[in-house]
Amino acid sequence: MAPAGAYAEPGMIDPASFRDPSGYVFRRDGILYRAIQPTASADWTAFEERGLAADLINDGLLVSHAQVPLDLAPLPGAAFVIQPLEIALISYPYEWAFSQLREAALLTLEVQRRALAVGMWLRDASAYNVQFDRGRPVLIDSLSFEVSDPSAPWPAYRQFCKHFLAPLALMAHRDLRCGLLLRDFIDGIPLDLAAGLLPGRTRFGGLLPHLHLHAGADRRAQKVQIPGVATGTRAPSQTRAMSATRHLALLDSLRRTVEGLRLEPGGHWLSYTRHSSYTPQAAESKRQIVKRMLAAADGQVVWDLGANVGTYSDLAVGPGRQVIAFDQDPSVVELHWRNLAPDARESVLPLVMDLTNPSPALGWAHQERRSLLERGPADVAMALALVHHLAIGNNVPLPRLADVLARAGRRLVVEFVPREDPMVQHLLASRRDIFTEYSIDGFRAAFGERFVTLDQAPVTDSLRTLFLMERRPD
Repeated sequence: MAPAGAYAEPGMIDPASFRDPSGYVFRRDGILYRAIQPTASADWTAFEERGLAADLINDGLLVSHAQVPLDLAPLPGAAFVIQPLEIALISYPYEWAFSQLREAALLTLEVQRRALAVGMWLRDASAYNVQFDRGRPVLIDSLSFEVSDPSAPWPAYRQFCKHFLAPLALMAHRDLRCGLLLRDFIDGIPLDLAAGLLPGRTRFGGLLPHLHLHAGADRRAQKVQIPGVATGTRAPSQTRAMSATRHLALLDSLRRTVEGLRLEPGGHWLSYTRHSSYTPQAAESKRQIVKRMLAAADGQVVWDLGANVGTYSDLAVGPGRQVIAFDQDPSVVELHWRNLAPDARESVLPLVMDLTNPSPALGWAHQERRSLLERGPADVAMALALVHHLAIGNNVPLPRLADVLARAGRRLVVEFVPREDPMVQHLLASRRDIFTEYSIDGFRAAFGERFVTLDQAPVTDSLRTLFLMERRPD
């Protein structure tokens, strides 16, 4: 589902819907809907009449929906129109921590198991069909279900391995940053690539049939030359007939393999979190000022930019508020997700995001996956202990930084760290100081072009200053 404002003209169809012949997503008067085409009518009817839809929704595995009048559809011929529950922020698999991707994989397998029990299956096992809502993975593609053929292979098996198993295996056995490969391979990591990158020891155990042998079968199929078909096109897979027992055995094997993939997060930023630059008095002062400014900022959606392990994300939590906590380090995001209590996950979603190279618009015509800023703005953006890293560490001029933060949030809680601060001196220690505009006056001038300052306060026992700002009208 896409955020409000992304295609808000009355009846405008989401441009990312073009791949799905069974239906399309659209907005009318800012409300999200989905039209179901006649070709999917029989499967949709079975999905509802067999009780699968109600079962999944009641257990929080599928996003809920309500059936609405057909005349809401912008194009003629729809068989049904539904209004699905909208997610606060659409996130993508390459923005998830390892454990989040793992939970999404296990959700997909559980949904497939329940579908098989009523004579249906998932025809798609794309990681993009899963979102995180109130701390839990939930399937958002209600049109992924079709009546199954018990004697045929699961049509989404290969897709599941590319979207879930391959990246999880690479993250667990090679490097946590391998999850970012999903940004380049938005149709899933090729199995031959994953198999080639994985260490030899992974050829023993559950990864052998689902990844290594699967990759080998793909390579052999690529070499099959069929008359009239270009070389390199995959030949139809030759598999023996399936049965209900074999389908369940496949799911059980996949589940055990996914559950067996584990990792221990590490990295520079984990050690960074253990070395606070604040005295106890300064830390408490900062928490109280941030808490006060967030209360004054109001709003339901908060983006904590550069959240690290969420030290201040919890201050933004409030009734109905959704906090998206971004950090560039997958290890930090993994640790943040693991440390969140179940009730805290309902309000805080950590995501991997490098603000110097944020998620871009991807896919066909750059319209299938939206950039970070296209999914905003948030009601409130937080940029605590961040400006000096971007301005000094990454050479981002203050005016350009102000422009991006103005696009990220309508209101802004931001911290300025002067050059005399030990952390700025640390950044300057290994480079020439060319940052003549980096000062409190330069900061006020640059941000004053895009924001009005509503409040400011010095942090006790520190050289730092916190500001609450509101974006100027465009």
